[in-house]
Order: sequence, then C-alpha cells, then structure tokens
Amino acid sequence: VQLQASGGGWVQAGGSLRLSCAASVRTFSAYTMGWFRQAPGKEREFVAVARGSSGMKYYADSVKGRFTISRDNAKNTVYLQMSSLKPEDTAVYYCTARPIFNVQYWNQWHYDVWGQGTQVTVSS
Repeated sequence: VQLQASGGGWVQAGGSLRLSCAASVRTFSAYTMGWFRQAPGKEREFVAVARGSSGMKYYADSVKGRFTISRDNAKNTVYLQMSSLKPEDTAVYYCTARPIFNVQYWNQWHYDVWGQGTQVTVSS
C-alpha cells in the first residue's frame, strides 16, 4: 500500500483547507483510513479516522465540529475537510491506513502505512 497526501498550504485563521490522500490498494473500501498530525516539537497526534466497513468516523476532541473526514471508495481517496482553522492546527498532516479497524484507532502505533505528510500552516 502506498499513500500520497496533498492539499496542504497556508491559510489565515478561520479559513478552510481540504487535504486528500490517494491510496494504491485494491481493497481500499475495506481499509480503515486516518489522519494524524505533528506540530514542531510535539508528538504525532490523532485527528480523525474513517472505518472501511461500517463507515463510522471518529475525531479528536480538538477538531470535532470543525474537521470532516470522508472517503471516495471509487477513487481510492480519503479527504480531510478542515474549517474554522486555528493557529494551533498548524502541523504536518499525515494520512495512514490499516486493513482492519483497531479499537485503539487514536494510537499511531497501530497503523501500518503512512503517507509522506503535507504541511498546513494557519496564521493568526
């Protein structure tokens, strides 16, 4: 599995961005797809995840109500729509995948594959 993330950039606080992550895998619809982020000097943290089978989605409290994860199984792509962005959202955003959902979906160590990361910078 290979993941290619895109869509990062610079935006003012209150603005919006949409990240995309294209996956090269035949059974994309079954995969759990997620987004994590890492700010300078901080550990990588969970942002959102979308299960493949049930379609259930989970979010970090810090982004709930502002970010939306979605997936287009026909395009093998997962998206992260980010709205009402804050300076504290500034980070490198990584997409990730695993073939089977894990209840510890917030734990980065349970994911098998990572994209290259895309920088999101939110200015105040």
